[in-house]
Amino acid sequence: MALLECRDITVRFGGHVALDDVDIDADRGLVTGLIGPNGAGKTTLFNAVCGLLSPASGRVRLDGRDLRSLAPYRRARLGMARTFQRLELFALLTVRENVMVAGEVRRNYAKGDQVTEIIERVGLGDRIDDRVDELPTGQARLVEIARALATRPRVLLLDEPASGLDDRETDQLGALLRSLAHEGMAVLLVEHDVQLVMEVCDLIHVLDFGRIIAAGDAQSIRTDEAVLSAYLGSSLEAR
Repeated sequence: MALLECRDITVRFGGHVALDDVDIDADRGLVTGLIGPNGAGKTTLFNAVCGLLSPASGRVRLDGRDLRSLAPYRRARLGMARTFQRLELFALLTVRENVMVAGEVRRNYAKGDQVTEIIERVGLGDRIDDRVDELPTGQARLVEIARALATRPRVLLLDEPASGLDDRETDQLGALLRSLAHEGMAVLLVEHDVQLVMEVCDLIHVLDFGRIIAAGDAQSIRTDEAVLSAYLGSSLEAR
């Protein structure tokens, strides 16, 4: 049994089916990728997993526990954390203060020296006392990751964390994700940087028009005809 299990997730907005019977897992020690074109339903799936919207059908389980009746903050207390495609930070607080506030979600939250260690781990040690609104977008995304890590999650959901990062920062992010998985965390990654996904993910799911059209390791996804047609195509050829 995977740590996070999503089964038969269907989400409708009026007559539009945003997700259609989607199955996806994220397990301890693995980085699981979720890719697909814009509008495929990736962020909608994250919102359903985190409790920000209620699916029309399907179930989400964390370590075997059904989460359907639980509010987002209760899911966070059980060990689920996420970042957002659109930054959701306290702009007038410092990096340190953002991480400290978020950490209080759980009883065993990071504090003091632990907060500093987390911020240094994401590469922002030299910006720790800077206000978030003074940071470039890429570094602000790293603050979101640090904030999520301060809650000591078992499952970490990342929505386009490499957006705005330069090549060096992206490489560091990839190394961070692998180290988190090595420590036993389940990481679920939505990302448009195909190279990053192919390098760090153990398993990749491809979503198109609300349906999973392929799942497998990087090599199988690279050569899947349906995936090449729907999404990757020239982006892989260019690499």
